[in-house]
Amino acid sequence: MKFVSRLFAALPRRLFVALAVAALAHGAAGQAPAGMDTALKNMLSALQAGSVADFVAPGDDHFKAGMTQAMLDQVRAQLGPRLARGYTSTFLGSLREQGYTVLLWKLEFKDGNDDRLVTMAVKDGKVAGFFLR
Repeated sequence: MKFVSRLFAALPRRLFVALAVAALAHGAAGQAPAGMDTALKNMLSALQAGSVADFVAPGDDHFKAGMTQAMLDQVRAQLGPRLARGYTSTFLGSLREQGYTVLLWKLEFKDGNDDRLVTMAVKDGKVAGFFLR
């Protein structure tokens, strides 16, 4: 145990923090709640196809009312080609925020460019928010 303590004491603080965060993230990763992986894949497919109706299908009434074709088209113009070339989604974990469960996924694109973080706010089994960062 002394060896481990000395090892961590010798690590630069930034590296120690990075290792600790990575360990926590690895432990938090698992499986998304039932049906939410499917909801993500369906929403990304609807984004590629430009279908607002399919994109908002798993959403609550406010989510459905707040999404327009113009909004979807704007995101589609940016990400549609990248999604079409292929991607991998990895569930990272969840957070509780203001009565919602916020699910987190990492999107890695086959084009090798920047990844995206997907956050999906869910309440009572319905999507209330969807953000690509």
